[in-house]
Amino acid sequence: MKLGIGIGWRPEIAAEVEALTGVDWVEVVAENLCADHLPDSLVRLRERGVTVVPHGVSLGLGGADRPDAERLAGLAARAELLGTPLVTEHMAFVRAGGPLTASPRLEAGHLLPVPRTWDALEVLCENVAIAQDALPVPLALENIAALVSWPDEELTEGQFLAELVERTGVRLLIDVANLHTNHVNLGQDPAKALDELPVEAIAYVHVAGGVEKNGVWHDTHAHPVTAPVLDVLAELRSRVDPPGVLLERDDAFPPGAELAAELETIRGTLRTAGGPRGARTGARTGTTAPPAARPGARDRTAVAQTALLSALVAGTPAPEGFDHRRLRVQSRALAAKRADVVAKVAPELPEILGDGYRAAFLDYARSRAMSDGYRRDALDFVERILVSGGLPDPVAQRRLTHWWEDRSGPRPPSRTTRIVRAARAVLAEK
Repeated sequence: MKLGIGIGWRPEIAAEVEALTGVDWVEVVAENLCADHLPDSLVRLRERGVTVVPHGVSLGLGGADRPDAERLAGLAARAELLGTPLVTEHMAFVRAGGPLTASPRLEAGHLLPVPRTWDALEVLCENVAIAQDALPVPLALENIAALVSWPDEELTEGQFLAELVERTGVRLLIDVANLHTNHVNLGQDPAKALDELPVEAIAYVHVAGGVEKNGVWHDTHAHPVTAPVLDVLAELRSRVDPPGVLLERDDAFPPGAELAAELETIRGTLRTAGGPRGARTGARTGTTAPPAARPGARDRTAVAQTALLSALVAGTPAPEGFDHRRLRVQSRALAAKRADVVAKVAPELPEILGDGYRAAFLDYARSRAMSDGYRRDALDFVERILVSGGLPDPVAQRRLTHWWEDRSGPRPPSRTTRIVRAARAVLAEK
């Protein structure tokens, strides 16, 4: 299907997206949509004939566990609601631990790279097959950006993607900004990756901005698209005419005129890059079901991913073979992202805590890994403050206590709950 030129729809720029001319389609984060109704802006776009594609971020198809049936059902419901021609997700893991490792469940709150090994490939292929069976439309998977690389990998990124397509028939969502990120951070050649992957399997392309700090490229989606990223887009266009190209922006949103200018730059890059010089056509269509993962592949993958994620979010020793400096950079980035997202899902907290919010949250994150999403993370953060002695400002203490009780939900009172209630009773007497 020919999608054309698109842009990521976000609530913060809904009006700007509606006003843009020449936008053929939009992509929306699937988890940000209700399963039974759409925001008015998306309704209006669909009425104008604009295709809307849901982009999932939480399935974790590269993880050791089989895909969660409830998450799959939610993604399928959003696909039906949107009448979309396809859905997309990522070649990544986002959680680890649990029954396969008899260890606590850990959440990354971020897309982390899978090891490019035969074990991880077999697990991913089996998970993709499960997802394909549960979804009403075709699935495409995105390559991700990484700050760290796994030791002892057995395949290049291009080979890994080619094998995935050959075994499952899944489509590809190629993010050229992520290819550039991996070039800067990991020394991987984008041109080589494009030469090795089956470009005929590309469903569409992402283009996004980032920033380099101290020799590390951060895929922020909050900065303008840079020339090196556009160069990778031109490399891809010289190999294939992609069915769709989409501009992503997730934060620090510019005025509509700047978004329009970036879209025009993307169009210009596609026009001047030249036609395909010959695409790979060797990949099979994936019409036969991929074999189940070999015995032990899930267990081995689970142990490896849990060790890495635990080092990143729980302060355990770094697994052997990883770059310790890069792990520290990734760990700080994950904690900062947690602080930013919690501030968005619970904006009252930085308002109550003021300038002390960020330092307090980062201190909390160093000793407490996320295990059940950002909203639970916000509650756990406030519980820690209240249990550890609260705040010196009685007004802030009272507001924080009320905030926690209003959102903790009906459940048997834990020790923490009893402490919070006791604190509120003391405050009420003052």
